[in-house]
Amino acid sequence: MRICGIICEYNPLHDGHAYLLQRARAASGCDAVVCVMSGNFVQRGGMSIFEKHLRAEHAVRAGADAVLELPALFACAPAEIFARGAVRILNALPSFTALAFGAECADKEKFLRAAQFISDESKEFRTALKKSLDGGMSYAKARADALAACGEEELCAFLQTPNNILGAEYARALLAEKSMADILPVLRRGSAHGDPNTGEDGASATAVRAALEAGKEEEAGKYVPDFVARDFPSKTSDELFKEFCVYSLLLRGTKEIGSLCDCSEGLENKLFALASSGADFDAIVQACTSRRYISSRIRRILTASALGLTREKTKKTLGGALYLRPLALASKRADELLAEFSRASFPLLMRTSDREKLSHGATAVLETDLFAEKIYAIAAKKAPPAFGPRFV
Repeated sequence: MRICGIICEYNPLHDGHAYLLQRARAASGCDAVVCVMSGNFVQRGGMSIFEKHLRAEHAVRAGADAVLELPALFACAPAEIFARGAVRILNALPSFTALAFGAECADKEKFLRAAQFISDESKEFRTALKKSLDGGMSYAKARADALAACGEEELCAFLQTPNNILGAEYARALLAEKSMADILPVLRRGSAHGDPNTGEDGASATAVRAALEAGKEEEAGKYVPDFVARDFPSKTSDELFKEFCVYSLLLRGTKEIGSLCDCSEGLENKLFALASSGADFDAIVQACTSRRYISSRIRRILTASALGLTREKTKKTLGGALYLRPLALASKRADELLAEFSRASFPLLMRTSDREKLSHGATAVLETDLFAEKIYAIAAKKAPPAFGPRFV
């Protein structure tokens, strides 16, 4: 068997995602498409609009053969950690052959060149990067400017768009994991990533969520498969979770806030002061967002506070043992795929008793995810899900 991997969130799955799933299967020539998907909390920070098993079911209905969960420690982290964690899970599969992803550019060589140049970290590049960071730039902008300072203007221009940036991180992660898998960038079709507007060219997940939050289900339904639209009534509200986040800042205090993933440079003092002054979640994000700190980073820190996602936990998890936890499987291929997953270098978790297979470090990762499930269930006012996957 040859497996094509896709790293995703599907928050929610829309027509562009369905197109990528179809293209990945056709272009890779692989026997199966396996997604590694964020759980109930996502990389932009905050709750997913649908519970993870439902989103995984949508992925299988759209063409995936299986969906594995990306642990929250990776899912709610910066792009480099998000990519590295997901690639580690895919690379545990002996038959992982290709990684497909949507991007604003389909030139594979540019992704490989950018990944290699950044990973090599020449002295000139490190010096230019530090100078830009010291000047108050965000990491992504500072890195692009450092490339330009090293004479790599083409790569600088290339790494200006969200999907290209993430694709380069996927390529870097494959290098770091010494993976033999090929990359398969697929030209993004329709609206741009994060575009808040719907239109004739389609809609991003951001635009679909905005339409749903505004009560415009008919409008949102134009840009998603019918089986996703039918589940619109299951969407969740994040208002209660936002209150959890602010409460957690007050509970932790500055020292603990400073230990959270992605929190640095004294930002913990401002976060605690704002929470103490009575500011709500959105006001805290707005007050902390700057040229240096983008809003998604602030939301991730707030989410990390609620879920207890620390730098130390994340660092240990990046280098430690993990597991494969399926969220959904295509029924007609379940036996074949589960047999393949059982050959992986990480244990397969299908039921609660499978926890006995885990090392101490992997158990800690699972406990963090189970805690995140409980928080999501309380915030969404829904019952916690069953441990095992859905068969679709």
